Amino acid sequence: MQDILSLDVAGLVSAYRDRKLSPRDAVGAALDAIERVNGAVNAFCLVDREGALKEAAASEKRWAKGNPAGPLDGVPFTVKDNVIWQGHPTRRGSRTTDETPSAENAPAVDRLLEAGAIPVGKTTLPEFGWKGLGDSPLYGLIRNPWDTRMTTGGSSGGAGAAAALGLGPLHIGTDGAGSIRIPASFCGVFGIKPSFGRVPAYPPSPFAIVSHVGPMTRSVADAAIMLGTIAAPDPRDMTALVTPPQDYLAGLELGVRGLRVAWSPRLGYVETLDPEVEAITARAARVFEELGARVEEADPGFADPIGILETLWHVGAWSVLRGIPEARWAELDPGFVAVAEKGRSVLGADFVTAMNARGALYLAMERFHERYDLLLTPTLATPPFEVGNNTPPDGRFGENWIDWAPYSFPFNLTLQPAATVPCGFTASGLPVGLQIVGAVQRDGQVLRAARAFETARPWPTLTEPRVTHG
Repeated sequence: MQDILSLDVAGLVSAYRDRKLSPRDAVGAALDAIERVNGAVNAFCLVDREGALKEAAASEKRWAKGNPAGPLDGVPFTVKDNVIWQGHPTRRGSRTTDETPSAENAPAVDRLLEAGAIPVGKTTLPEFGWKGLGDSPLYGLIRNPWDTRMTTGGSSGGAGAAAALGLGPLHIGTDGAGSIRIPASFCGVFGIKPSFGRVPAYPPSPFAIVSHVGPMTRSVADAAIMLGTIAAPDPRDMTALVTPPQDYLAGLELGVRGLRVAWSPRLGYVETLDPEVEAITARAARVFEELGARVEEADPGFADPIGILETLWHVGAWSVLRGIPEARWAELDPGFVAVAEKGRSVLGADFVTAMNARGALYLAMERFHERYDLLLTPTLATPPFEVGNNTPPDGRFGENWIDWAPYSFPFNLTLQPAATVPCGFTASGLPVGLQIVGAVQRDGQVLRAARAFETARPWPTLTEPRVTHG
């Protein structure tokens, strides 16, 4: 069974074509593994075994006729539970949401279905995706497969755990301030937040002006084929790009020789950085020199933009909270309520000021990329820490979760593609990620750089969760 779970998209499709494996074998293996391990990690809030096996049987018939529906026919995928999937509820981690099944699919789900991929279930997240952790009132704690005492991060925490354990090759994540890159880093997998608008989203997220939809996978190649699939235009998203996506597999192996790369360990303003993370990511940055890139230490040159993010984030949270009857607020995550309450008092003029400041930040990065093709940073300022905490319990990062994730959110504000690659482990065996940031609409170059690193420093994968107690 584990041999099947270790196969990437190309491996599965090749096996289907050669009749060495059937889609029912692959989907069944994923479903059986989910049933076996989900109690330890809580990655899934919904599993559609009957529906997935029915679609796998149909896929098997298409392959038998030599007529697959598309390049992903029979490949399992998962859907984060803030993304709509027809016929299934979208609870968003909240007791206050409606259990009525969604009447249609999100664009990313539609594109994967059109390519023949098979959804096996929905993955867990914090309430409304409001924070970079993996716990919610409805679903409880999501646990890290590398050490189940630790958090996956979030908000795409369930997707991160599922990817780490090979519970299907493809996982839909969303990222408003790091929500793909945070759990990908903590769970030792690859994740990319594409350029804003590259992947259409519908219905709009409450954090839509900074939110992106993107892939979480074990390998860069799987992310490349997934991104090329879900990035097709969709008329339901007025902010989405209308140009077709490129073939992200083309040129993926070209490497980084000759590229100008900036390494910024602290972005010019990060004060607290775990020493192990700093050392591991610094070594990872030097790999790009080995690969022929011109690497130098340089900061982007902007001040900490946390105030911009908080204005936009608080308003988004308030837009959700004000739609929930106040009598039910006690059912919500108190942290979410506190953040949303701050949005109540944000004036329209404050919002416009924040958006204008965001424009200046965007321009600063556009000019930075005139000198550098890529920017490298640590993905996070800390390794994974104990579940049930919003910040590491040692107090180094205070009480606000965003203070240990200072590297991710700036690039939601600037619309840029940003990915995280696993780049090493702490002495206690916990994953650390390196962030790769590219210029707007240079998603292919980010994938190419990530693939070069993956080739030079392949990362290990798990076969079972490491269940620990304490």
